[in-house]
Amino acid sequence: MRLPLSIAALITAATSASAEVPCGGSFDAFRQAMTEAAVAAGHDPAQAARFFAAARQDPAVLRADQRQGIFQLPFTEFARKLISNNRIENGQTNLARHRDTFDRVQRTYGVSPGVLLAFWALETDYGAFQGDFNTLNALMTLSHDCRRPELFQPQVMAALTLFEQGDFDPATTTGAWAGEIGMVQMLPRDILENGVDGDGDGHVSLKTSVPDALMSGGAMLQALGWRPNEPWLQEVTAPGGLNWAETGLEHRKTVAEWEALGVRAKSGNLARGDLPAALLLPQGIGGPAFLAYPNFDVYFEWNQSFTYVLTAAYFATQLEGGPVFDAGNPAPALSGEQIQTLQTRLQARGHDVGGIDGILGAQTRAAVRSEQLRLGLPADAWPTVELLNAL
Repeated sequence: MRLPLSIAALITAATSASAEVPCGGSFDAFRQAMTEAAVAAGHDPAQAARFFAAARQDPAVLRADQRQGIFQLPFTEFARKLISNNRIENGQTNLARHRDTFDRVQRTYGVSPGVLLAFWALETDYGAFQGDFNTLNALMTLSHDCRRPELFQPQVMAALTLFEQGDFDPATTTGAWAGEIGMVQMLPRDILENGVDGDGDGHVSLKTSVPDALMSGGAMLQALGWRPNEPWLQEVTAPGGLNWAETGLEHRKTVAEWEALGVRAKSGNLARGDLPAALLLPQGIGGPAFLAYPNFDVYFEWNQSFTYVLTAAYFATQLEGGPVFDAGNPAPALSGEQIQTLQTRLQARGHDVGGIDGILGAQTRAAVRSEQLRLGLPADAWPTVELLNAL
């Protein structure tokens, strides 16, 4: 069963209160301020005091937050690194072992088995590596840090609610450095809002119960807008004469329109003709090509990295029997240092690239496409040395 909906009011109150807690300064003073905010939001004072008394700042969390270099890899290299034969074989084994649960998820939420298998594999290797960071310390450290306190302070309050329900131990609950918990790595607020007791024991145990983890993952995807029993991503071939400026997530056509332009499924058939889709060229006109259907957008609610999202989405198709994608022959990728130089030059021309981080994210891609159009280059949003030099 789902957790009681009556907690929604408490979550909203806690979110409002915690947003007022200033970040930075003394951690002891911050911990006290968070305790007072929790009480003001309606939490029991004694429970709040017990919960926050265990919180400690963890410098390793901040180091992990600043060390995300793997997202600088181009899609093909990133995907080859994460999608291994071992993960595919283990995925098939887990699908067979938990077929009843996967069937239940699909009946209830319309989420195909490969989708959750891919998340389960990439997040924790099917539960084998769930993270050993103390979750409360991680969330409090990131809430105290002034980079994204508005994201993490509400998660602390959600963890407090889980603690009050008997589903979170401040001393022993562990997970990822950013506070995600369990086999499919969900933040405390997501657990409160979408946690499902899949095995019927009265608790939502995402660390130890496969039915709880998979049902909760399906519920979360549904809440994020998953369209039941629809596709999410498909490898295609694209003809050379396309207007490349009309590719990318910001441009949509119906499947029938893409087909009329010469886009073809790499294997099998395209989805039904009335579905909207975006043509993605993660490494430009020389690399692989994909049609992204509406469900692909839901992946960005789970993770903001385009490279991770595309990898997870295509991995899901492989876990359901799809072929390995064709890497093609793309122009060489820029290094992380070159991407930073590119971002600096794009920013100087007035583009918002979201920060000089060496990662080819959505804002940098949009700026690249704009400059390619201005310079008369193929507007495929894939930065090359030619573009870098032209800027």
